[in-house]
Amino acid sequence: VQLQAYGGGLVQAGGSLRLSCAASGSGRTLSSTSRGWFRQAPGKGREFVAAVNWGTGRTYYADSVKGRFTISRDGAKNTMYLQMNSLKPEDTAIYYCGEKRGSSAQPMSVKGQHIDYWGQGTLVTVSS
Repeated sequence: VQLQAYGGGLVQAGGSLRLSCAASGSGRTLSSTSRGWFRQAPGKGREFVAAVNWGTGRTYYADSVKGRFTISRDGAKNTMYLQMNSLKPEDTAIYYCGEKRGSSAQPMSVKGQHIDYWGQGTLVTVSS
């Protein structure tokens, strides 16, 4: 599976961005698969942002982004999205997408959880 993340950029605080993560090389994505977004700010470890189960559409969010970010998926395009609104300078990070086979969304939030596939990152910079 190859995951391609894109859509990052520079935005002012309070603004919005939409990230995309396109998957290829796996054929049809299994309903038991979950995909998620993670981020890594300068000098910090990678942290969970949000995840979605491909089959059920159930989602799970980190507390820091609840109410501001929305994760979604398009099965026909095999693409996952992260709509980010009300962005804050502390949202500045490299955002990565990941896939975990045979999992619901919530376990992807567990620190140290094994992720089967990673995409390359896309940089989001929020200016104050």
